[in-house]
Amino acid sequence: MTPEEMRDRATEVFKKRFHCSQAVLLAGQEKMGVVNEEVLKALGLFGGGIAGTCRVCGAITGGVALISSLFSRGNLEQKENPKMWSLAHKYIQAFEDLTREYGGTDCKDISRMNWQDNDQVKEFYSNPESRRKICIKVVGDAAYTLGKLLEDEVINKK
Repeated sequence: MTPEEMRDRATEVFKKRFHCSQAVLLAGQEKMGVVNEEVLKALGLFGGGIAGTCRVCGAITGGVALISSLFSRGNLEQKENPKMWSLAHKYIQAFEDLTREYGGTDCKDISRMNWQDNDQVKEFYSNPESRRKICIKVVGDAAYTLGKLLEDEVINKK
């Protein structure tokens, strides 16, 4: 799966109501051939800026979760690959660059939503001119960025 295909896949599932965190994670999992539905479920509450609080955008957490799942450990007997730290920092820096025009990396900066306000949520999903179009772009760009990072730093360096 190319970074362009990752962009398409992430935006496709985001439009179908996967959270931003899940959409980016799924595209990364599919690229790496390690789809894990339990991890996807675990990332569900990271949408809307961590449980709808509008804090850090879920597209960051989805990408960082993918990197962590590839390089961290699942038990105390395993060793972590310290490469995960530099990859995560590169991903976060790239995400900061792509969201600068929106004022920051938090969901509140990008979506400008109050996820606790049902009228705003309805508007977000029903109005094609709502800030959802920006979120769709950010999710796609985040997945593309993750794909490029994986190709440059993981796949092509094996």
